[in-house]
Amino acid sequence: MAISLSNQQKMYLTTAGVLLFGVGAYGLGRVYPPLGPSAGTVAPAQRYVSSQVSEGDVTLGDTSVPELMQTDAFELITKDPNLRALAASPGFQAVASQPQVMAAVMANPQAFASLAANPAAFKSVAQAAQSLQQAAPAARAQNAGMLQAVYGHSKALQALASQPAALAAVMANPAAFASYAANPGQFREHALNAAANANMAANAGAFKALAANAAAMQALQADPGMFKSLAANAGAFKGLAGQQQALAATVQSAAAAAQFAQNAGISQQALAALSANANAFSGLARQPQAMQAVAGHYQAFAALAAQPAALAAVMANPAAFASYAANPGQFREHALNAAANANMAANAGAFKALAANAAAMQALQADPGMFKAMNANAAAFASLASNAQAFSPQVVSTIGRNAAAFSNLANAAQLSSAAQALQAYNANSLAASAAAAGKINAAAMQAVLANPQASAAMMANPSAFAAVGNQAAALATLSSRQKALAALAAQPNMAALMANPSFSAALNQAGVSQAAADSRSK
Repeated sequence: MAISLSNQQKMYLTTAGVLLFGVGAYGLGRVYPPLGPSAGTVAPAQRYVSSQVSEGDVTLGDTSVPELMQTDAFELITKDPNLRALAASPGFQAVASQPQVMAAVMANPQAFASLAANPAAFKSVAQAAQSLQQAAPAARAQNAGMLQAVYGHSKALQALASQPAALAAVMANPAAFASYAANPGQFREHALNAAANANMAANAGAFKALAANAAAMQALQADPGMFKSLAANAGAFKGLAGQQQALAATVQSAAAAAQFAQNAGISQQALAALSANANAFSGLARQPQAMQAVAGHYQAFAALAAQPAALAAVMANPAAFASYAANPGQFREHALNAAANANMAANAGAFKALAANAAAMQALQADPGMFKAMNANAAAFASLASNAQAFSPQVVSTIGRNAAAFSNLANAAQLSSAAQALQAYNANSLAASAAAAGKINAAAMQAVLANPQASAAMMANPSAFAAVGNQAAALATLSSRQKALAALAAQPNMAALMANPSFSAALNQAGVSQAAADSRSK
């Protein structure tokens, strides 16, 4: 009886802790954004792939850490017992020292909590992400037509994908099934007697099961043009038919992404551009105000994105660049002599290259309000700085040219779902292609298929996730604090604060560390 009572007490205490933490997170969401924007210089995104950010890593003249510490939100972290306990734990510190990891966790706490609960799976996905990152260029080129084939045919393809073997048979020889575009009723007749049909006999059971599924048949008969679309994009599926499970997962996620895009009025071409930069889209989806700023000044943003290191510097320190909104010519002057400018020196080469780009300078001088827009959303952009290399001019231009469509996805949940569908599509399609080419084994492919969003996020920086995967305390924090992290992630401003590259250093300087906590408890 004593043991039972003890366990019950533990459960009550745990529940109370989560509730208290949720209250703290809600309060933090109300007092944030910060009193002042982050400021300081920042090196290229690779700088933040380190084991721990210490005071020594903060350069002289970099004011981002002290300004971050002066915000109401950060003060709440240091004073609220529940928030402080989380921030002081060694597991949280390990995750916070990797901004890209923290940003990914804030984007999808549930996915990473589930994955972290199985350390072996976490390491397996991280290793697979390394392989997929290397194979990505060739695989993406091969799968370029997948979204084009799926766009406008989501429901029909999802119905076909409900039977992976039947889907694989159609994908392996789309021309043989193209005639059903003009006679969808015949497809059901042939599928019911699949053993007598040369194109279905090898997978007769799957086709018969498909024919017996009334909902699936209704979707297929409502959109027989799907067969024609597959035949027109046959090259997109070459080599994938042998990976039935991966192919089905790829089609399902592609169909979901295409459906979101079509509902919002986003074109095929725009969807393809977003797919090639799914992690950047995911980052912006978590910060709708930043997305609006990008859409409203996309030409200037695209010009800056031509030099990712320069973009990262501006994102991390918008306040230091805000004055150029009133004096755009001075930006070029300073960029030409970047080594002598405190806010540009760490990335002097990138700024000089930007200054030498006449078209980029013209775009920036035509819309200097971009600097003001970034400063107005400083916290949001600072959270995206460590992933600046993902913001290609192509994806920035796509968002700007489809601003009206993206306004239809202004709801945070819709944006997040669309971004996650694209991330899943990327991970699944790359896994299928890599497995077909013998570049990853079956176990690695299964790990990716089971965790597509996490895998896509890991591909942005496999080494950072591998480092976290080797730290048991970090994985324990991710798996056991899912509700707490989800409560924080639900607040866009809080998610921005925690993904800020200066966040870990600020915690250390504020004394919110395990060593400091231990010394006070003695």
